[in-house]
Amino acid sequence: MKKSILVLTGSPRVGGNSDLLADAFKKGATEAGHEVIQCEVGKKNIMGCKACDTCYSKGKPCSFDDDFNSIAPLLEKTDMVVFVTPLYWFTFPAQLKAAIDKMYSFIIGGKKLKIKESMLLVCGEDEESVFDGIINTYKRMVCYQKWTDRGHLIVPGVLNKGDVLSTEYLVLAEKMGRNI
Repeated sequence: MKKSILVLTGSPRVGGNSDLLADAFKKGATEAGHEVIQCEVGKKNIMGCKACDTCYSKGKPCSFDDDFNSIAPLLEKTDMVVFVTPLYWFTFPAQLKAAIDKMYSFIIGGKKLKIKESMLLVCGEDEESVFDGIINTYKRMVCYQKWTDRGHLIVPGVLNKGDVLSTEYLVLAEKMGRNI
């Protein structure tokens, strides 16, 4: 069955390791016949949620104008969301975390998302145990949203731009995309 997949990338660094992982995942998912849209959240200007609870009251997801309002329609239409990100201080980078926090607007606005599945691809400099924070946060999100977790790929030991090219992780990311 063809799915609409939204890939949310978290890195502000153009062409970095997580961008390469996203490209590999997209290649596999597209080859499998899925519609894939990528949104480079790490390059967006998204403020943190102010908990004003006025979501959708002004005809847009967030009452404050920032780039989340352009991402929300993509979230509303997708069957699956895939987070592809570098690890920043044991969790999501601020821009991606701000977008995740603003998903609160769907709850306040009474908007039902079509999202049924999700996946996490994350890379970083340190050993695998350091990724526990982002994995636990992701698992809590999945549980709260009642999404089916289609897995996660942890890519340790990559710091410099392009380090992932000398690993097997791009092949694994492409395979994950192909096997949805």
